[in-house]
Amino acid sequence: MILSHLSTQQAERHGEFRAFADRALVPQADRFDREQAISREVIADLAGQAYLGALIPKEFGGAGMGWIEYGLLTEELGRGCQSIRNFVAVDDMVAHSIHKWGTEEQKEQWLLRITSGRTLAAFALTEPDVGSDAAAVETTATADGTEIVLRGTKKWISFAQIADLFLVFAKLDGQHTAFLVERDTPGLSVEPIEGLLGLRGSMLGRITFDDCRIPATNLVGRPGVGLTFVASSALDLGRYSTAWGSVGLAQACLEASTEYAGRRAQYGTEISNHQLVQQLLADMLTDTVTARLLCHHAGVSKEQGEMEAVNHTLLAKYRASTIAVKAAADAVQIHGAQGIGAEASVQRHHRDAKVMEIIEGTTQIQQTMLGQFALRAAQL
Repeated sequence: MILSHLSTQQAERHGEFRAFADRALVPQADRFDREQAISREVIADLAGQAYLGALIPKEFGGAGMGWIEYGLLTEELGRGCQSIRNFVAVDDMVAHSIHKWGTEEQKEQWLLRITSGRTLAAFALTEPDVGSDAAAVETTATADGTEIVLRGTKKWISFAQIADLFLVFAKLDGQHTAFLVERDTPGLSVEPIEGLLGLRGSMLGRITFDDCRIPATNLVGRPGVGLTFVASSALDLGRYSTAWGSVGLAQACLEASTEYAGRRAQYGTEISNHQLVQQLLADMLTDTVTARLLCHHAGVSKEQGEMEAVNHTLLAKYRASTIAVKAAADAVQIHGAQGIGAEASVQRHHRDAKVMEIIEGTTQIQQTMLGQFALRAAQL
């Protein structure tokens, strides 16, 4: 890792995160990918390390981490297993939303349960016909006395198969609004989605709300702020996690490639001595460091409360995810036939990397938003 400007505490914490990933994630990542599920044991391990809801203040069971420290954690989770990183990100997006926008009663009821791993949370925004255009959400919420009736369908929801609590976005009187919905609520059903390209342990599901009744007190924030405030701030956190996770993925590719190139001999010498392989390794190293520095910059921007912090996160997510795709493709190339076998970690990285260009805003959406940012920045 090349980040010489980390504080002593941050560097020590990074060492702890790396050791955790090597112990708890790296040995199981291929199994999670193959079985398309993560284990309850690793969730308990994450909770025991205070890695769930890590940004949440300690009074609510979180670790009270700063953004840089959280980024370092996310990088190592991503280096070890992207499905686990995704689980932590989704759990954190819901915890963050409750902490920032929820009532005191909602905080008291849910935050300690989420950070302890007793309640698993999922973020339910995407629908069968609604992806990047989140404003087009079709799920409806209708007030009926002291209750809200939900009707509609959500799709591609990470960890819907095991979540106990869903943060659901629906239109209430035409206004985008967020609600907390418990899994055992009558009218809520979950259908597993399997056979994904990457992040195969993310246990996606399709959620149907068929006259699903919840207490009106389950509303998060106010009617009308579901998209512009609740979802936007949560998605910003998700993009930040995806950016750092992409760095972790690129780092995993770099480590696997240098190790393999150093022992694989062809034409009388290790392939690490072949100049074209050296070129691939040089680009992989340079790109990984570049992405890491962009992520660190985004973290500093967040910690300092800069107005452009959201755009700095967009920059990091855009570049880091595209770098992860290239690093993974080059890692498979360096491994040759060994890289396309089911037992090779780099083929899993290759599949996971492509997903990183899609989740939390596709590459093309990122380019559009950053193009607008560039036009504004040029006029300053």
